[in-house]
Amino acid sequence: MEIQFEFYENGETKVAELLSRTLIHSAAEMLDIMMGAYYQGASSLIIHQGHLSGSFFDLKTGVAGDILQKFSTYRMRLAIIGKFDNFSSKSLADFIRESNKFGRINFCGNIEEARLALSK
Repeated sequence: MEIQFEFYENGETKVAELLSRTLIHSAAEMLDIMMGAYYQGASSLIIHQGHLSGSFFDLKTGVAGDILQKFSTYRMRLAIIGKFDNFSSKSLADFIRESNKFGRINFCGNIEEARLALSK
């Protein structure tokens, strides 16, 4: 499947929004998407909650940590758009809050919030 993006200029940063209907199950799959965006000049990526498999939101699986480590390693920023207040896990809520605090990974409610978070 070909990975499709929409690109935005966000100040001096090029941002890629994932448009493809793909479900990301692993850090390796995310890395393929990251590299696709990177090779087209993007330093930030926007994805939607629906792009992530349920295992991402179950912190015990380690999928979220593995994926977010890739963004740290490759110095790329990520915004995930979705409704995150539906989850009952306190550890997930803490994880989201801490991620948003440091800014490399941002959990946002809409595209405007995502673009703003990635411009900081």
